[in-house]
Amino acid sequence: MDEYDGSIAFTERVELVELRHLRYFVAVAEERHFGRAADRLHVTQSTLSTQVQALEREAGGPLLRRTSRRVELTEAGELLLTHGRFTLAQAEHSLHVARQSIQGKTGVVRIGFSGVAVLQGQLTADMRDFHHAHPATEITLTELPPAAQVTAVREGTLDIGYGPRLGLGDTDGLALRRRAATPLSVALRRDHELARTHPLSAAELARWDLVIYATQQEEGQVLAQLGPDVDRPRSRVHRAGGTLAALAFAAAGVGVAVVPAATARVDLPDLTYRPLDESISGPDLLTISRADELSGPVRAFLDQRWETEPEPAPET
Repeated sequence: MDEYDGSIAFTERVELVELRHLRYFVAVAEERHFGRAADRLHVTQSTLSTQVQALEREAGGPLLRRTSRRVELTEAGELLLTHGRFTLAQAEHSLHVARQSIQGKTGVVRIGFSGVAVLQGQLTADMRDFHHAHPATEITLTELPPAAQVTAVREGTLDIGYGPRLGLGDTDGLALRRRAATPLSVALRRDHELARTHPLSAAELARWDLVIYATQQEEGQVLAQLGPDVDRPRSRVHRAGGTLAALAFAAAGVGVAVVPAATARVDLPDLTYRPLDESISGPDLLTISRADELSGPVRAFLDQRWETEPEPAPET
């Protein structure tokens, strides 16, 4: 019990020594003169003397030897000068780090993304601009489906998501910002009959087995856009868990895959791409973030002067 009480007393005494005391002492120790130190600190000499005396009382003895012309340091004062400079430098560094974080110049931004965000070049362009302005800020990347991004942003394991508007699920409390349109195209085997036709219409696609992403909302929209003929018995829908899975179905000739047009940058054996009729539009690419975001680096990333202005996303 006595040891516990002693630790409390020690803590209370340490807390009485403020950075101001150290700053005043270091100024006097460096200037070796109270008048010059007071001018440097923009305080009165009496105030400075009072603060240094308070520090000496807390230290339990003299730190300075005062003469009529100058100030000399005691052995304890020499030690305190060395450690005091270090403490002040550390405090200034800590404040600098906090200030840099608030301004978004350091820290971490955790980003989740769907493949289309990279294939379209939007995510990489945004990262490049941000890194140029904030080189000390770390960026981490995790590939996730849109719905999983929403969950991760809401739970705090991600800061920003990049994904298509479809398949997001509940977005209450989140901020959605449009980054780009996502035109669609068709991936199919090179020897497929439709490989000789472009652009492709909904009616032409309805004759063949269709490969789309597994998200239920996206399936509903794609099928509605392709028209009622897609439900005919000879047309089946294959659900792919991601872009590479959809392309694998198409390259194998299992079906034709409706994919973002930017996917054409992926060159696979036996695979080709054809544009879709302009009447069949794709979902917008969005950023997903917390509406009440407090992190300076994350806010700095989202506050970049993007060409695409923010627009509210409809409820899903």
